[in-house]
Amino acid sequence: MNHNTPLSPRPLRHLSDVQQRVLTAAQLRSRGMSTADINAQCRPGGSWQQLLPGVFLLRPGPATGEERLHAILLYAARSPAAEPTVPAQPGAGTAHAPQRYADVMITGLAALALHRFSSAPPLLSLDRIDVLVPRLRRLRSTGCVRIVRTPGMPEPEQITGIPVAPVPRALADAVADLTDAGVVRRLLTEAVRGGHCEPSAVVRELTRARLLSRPHVVDAVDSLLAEGRAIAEDRLYRMVSEHGLPDPVWNVDLQLPGGQHLGGLDAYWPDHAVAVELDTRAPRHDDDAMWSEYARKREHLERLGIIVVHVTPKKLRDAAEQQATVVRTALMASGDRDPAAYVVVLPR
Repeated sequence: MNHNTPLSPRPLRHLSDVQQRVLTAAQLRSRGMSTADINAQCRPGGSWQQLLPGVFLLRPGPATGEERLHAILLYAARSPAAEPTVPAQPGAGTAHAPQRYADVMITGLAALALHRFSSAPPLLSLDRIDVLVPRLRRLRSTGCVRIVRTPGMPEPEQITGIPVAPVPRALADAVADLTDAGVVRRLLTEAVRGGHCEPSAVVRELTRARLLSRPHVVDAVDSLLAEGRAIAEDRLYRMVSEHGLPDPVWNVDLQLPGGQHLGGLDAYWPDHAVAVELDTRAPRHDDDAMWSEYARKREHLERLGIIVVHVTPKKLRDAAEQQATVVRTALMASGDRDPAAYVVVLPR
């Protein structure tokens, strides 16, 4: 066989066009190509090119962004024990399925670009693509690939056939390598303002990555939490309005007539002694202490006959109608309870 000999015939109609153009050495060998044949095709002026160690593009010219991503995933999915191979065809004993990239996914700025972040640089402008792999995977960073190891792989999201890290994880991996405070702030703010995820999920990943010791990250997180709080309050206003609940008094402090402060509430119905409190805590080191404070305040109010409905921004986003039903039920049940203790309601 010479370099002009057509590949032996294992049809690839079940793969996408890009997956048919970007293949590993193992996949090529499974189609009858020897190492000498592959090398011959990749000589200067040849019709193929090697994009990464063991990964080939079966055409000349610059690789597209999509071809580059598939090449990176194929490189990262390779291992001495199990290198990706071309799946057999339907009718040959296996199911019809696309090529898979086991235990690897795009993360960092490239992942945010795939999630359509306007504040992330375009894919084609990135000199390096981060790819997340299991901690024990024996690989090294090379060329445009930076290997990011993790002891626990998140569940990837599929974007145009590319496995991509969820936004909170992609943000943490991107921020780990960024020193520009403005860029970090813009990325974190867009994650929340664009509805990609809740602030708590971002802070959880940043905490796990031990990034909250960096002053510019802490400043960005403070802005993020303020942004998330404003969005959650707007969702609460819309829940009350759109689901026909009576108007409460908003953002108040309660105290006993003697002056003892009972705490702040996001919404309060004085005639029903029903309150709503938004839980916008971020999972930091003082999380247990903050939760204890929430619990103490709630128990104290309920001893005074005030029902506290505790809601999270995520519940308001994903299940506003259900949360409205919980509040409505509490309001309707107020007539069956003993009257609440008298409290003073003050603007917060």
